[in-house]
Amino acid sequence: MKIIHCADLHLDSNMTSNLSREQAKQRKAELLATFERMIAYAKDNSVKAVIIAGDLYDKKNISANARNVFLSAINNNPDITFYYLRGNHDAESLFIDCDTIPDNIKMFNDSWTSYKIEAPEDNSVITINGVELTADNSNVIYNSLVLDSNNYNIVTLHGQEAMSSSKDKTEVISLKELKNKAIDYLALGHIHSYKMEQLDSRGVYCYPGCLEGRGFDECGEHGFVLLDIKDNKLVGNEFISVSYRNLYEEDVDISECMNSVEMAEKVREVLYKKDYASASLIKVVLTGQIDINAEKNLTYITENFKNDYYYFKLYDHTSIKVDYSSYQYDKSLKGEFVRLVESDDTLDDITKASIIKIGIDALSGEEFI
Repeated sequence: MKIIHCADLHLDSNMTSNLSREQAKQRKAELLATFERMIAYAKDNSVKAVIIAGDLYDKKNISANARNVFLSAINNNPDITFYYLRGNHDAESLFIDCDTIPDNIKMFNDSWTSYKIEAPEDNSVITINGVELTADNSNVIYNSLVLDSNNYNIVTLHGQEAMSSSKDKTEVISLKELKNKAIDYLALGHIHSYKMEQLDSRGVYCYPGCLEGRGFDECGEHGFVLLDIKDNKLVGNEFISVSYRNLYEEDVDISECMNSVEMAEKVREVLYKKDYASASLIKVVLTGQIDINAEKNLTYITENFKNDYYYFKLYDHTSIKVDYSSYQYDKSLKGEFVRLVESDDTLDDITKASIIKIGIDALSGEEFI
């Protein structure tokens, strides 16, 4: 039996981080389209169940468009059962305009709820168990979880993994207290990147990540996890990349570069080696120590790449390298200025280098900010 595990879809996210108004509008529509593409994959690959481990939406009040996309996916696919566990961002108005809740969506609440799936064609009995964490139940759910070890047991939770429980945070999941409870697959949500690790000798735990990266704290490929269960065993698990666009961040060391042309070539060398798709969103961080006399124009470097990708952003995290010995006997105004700044004991080395850079650019007639 095939099951999809997804989480943190954030379907009505504004997607405004870093983007223009038109791009944000497009990305918001792409996020909904990615969800529909996941459902089409489920239909095409005979998936029988979709587990949504929290944060289906991004806010409490959702748009009619986002609500209709989700409800249409449920209503148009009666052969797929959706198991929806709400997270900390989820909407309370999902079914507000519905006369009845569709039969093929199963919900959870603040106490353990269990659904049994009998799959004789795969010689399996699967249970899907879940509880929505609250301030009142977050420290007591572990003792009340009772599972039949003869079944294949999936447990669904939304929160941050930890080795122990916490009295301070509601959404902390104690992995230690979930060990040796006959859990075969712990389907988690809350972390926006894919992660699968061993829970105990019997089971694994997994964060599938989000469907689309929304900012540069969510870099890399995104998608969902496809499970295949036969004979009450997990015989296959695969991360399926489904996102329209991916975000990538690259550090580029320009320490040896003396001008903007060389810096742009260094960036090009790094990016072309990675062969990122033109649909990608790229963040480049310039690093290293550059010579005080080096010419660096960030606008020029950006212009070299802004049309190569959907979005390109350049950050400058370089520091300045000053060879003070080369100015020791320099009788010019520049040499006198460098020695004056160097002798100021009230300034740290970084501040001295920055002041010297600005001064030298000014003396050379260069623009500076």
